[in-house]
Amino acid sequence: MQVQENKFSWYDVPEDVKSLLMLAVENWEDTETSENYINQALAQTDGNLDILIGAYRYFFYKNNMKMSLQLAHKVMAEVKKREKFSDNWQEVKSILGSRKNEQQINLFITAYAASGLIVAKMGDLAKAKAISEEVQEIDEKNDLAKILFDVITRPPDEDED
Repeated sequence: MQVQENKFSWYDVPEDVKSLLMLAVENWEDTETSENYINQALAQTDGNLDILIGAYRYFFYKNNMKMSLQLAHKVMAEVKKREKFSDNWQEVKSILGSRKNEQQINLFITAYAASGLIVAKMGDLAKAKAISEEVQEIDEKNDLAKILFDVITRPPDEDED
């Protein structure tokens, strides 16, 4: 069987990092081993968004919300650095709203919305609601923020006891 080159979303990472990520996939059932491979890959990120996003997904699906949140923030910080965003949130919000269809800007917005989902899973519903409201102000079509806001603000079913 011939392996297709550049098959994965992180294909532009160095070969040694790609190998570490593949080993993590192959050892998915052994969390300690797979996490070790992910952490080795993270040590070599050098701001590579593909590696950060892959690690975010790994930890999210392994239900490690603390690491998922850290990685969502790292993605946002990397985009902020590349785009030279100021520390003034109102300025950044304006930039995000006007450039939301650009790939890197959309990635920042998505990472911010994902951080809202994570903090909701961690139990901070007030912060999650605030994040989802901010994301919807920036991008009213952001499905993740809409769903998060709906779930957080929906009254409990009357049948539930």
